[in-house]
Amino acid sequence: MKLLLQRVRQAQVVVDGETIGAIDRGLLALVCAERGDTEEKADKLLAKMLKLRIFSDAAGKMNLSVQDVGGGLLLVSQFTLAADTGSGNRPGFSGAAAPEDGRRLYDHFVARARALHPVVATGRFAADMQVHLVNDGPVTIPMQS
Repeated sequence: MKLLLQRVRQAQVVVDGETIGAIDRGLLALVCAERGDTEEKADKLLAKMLKLRIFSDAAGKMNLSVQDVGGGLLLVSQFTLAADTGSGNRPGFSGAAAPEDGRRLYDHFVARARALHPVVATGRFAADMQVHLVNDGPVTIPMQS
């Protein structure tokens, strides 16, 4: 799995003009399931994400996790993180999980996040989404299992 984390002051996902998920301070995580990914890989990546110290402490050092600061999570499926841009000008997506596997792994990731963290909002799998965010820092961190 791949994640692209953005530390945000606020973020929301809109589908068909309706806000379906929103958080204040926290992490916007773009989530991509790749071929061969498993629930175990998803669990390890989630555990790492929750403990990743990318929020500032009182001294201004990135020393606190999203759990430490009581931040929210906004989890958005994003298969394009699996893009292969190595040849030609059109990205290939053969590394992305098949849609049914991608949905299963995304749903698993969301369910586990909700079991482990108090504030979890989501996008909608395979929907045309507009993601609005105020990046804090900016801090953007790629992660991969």
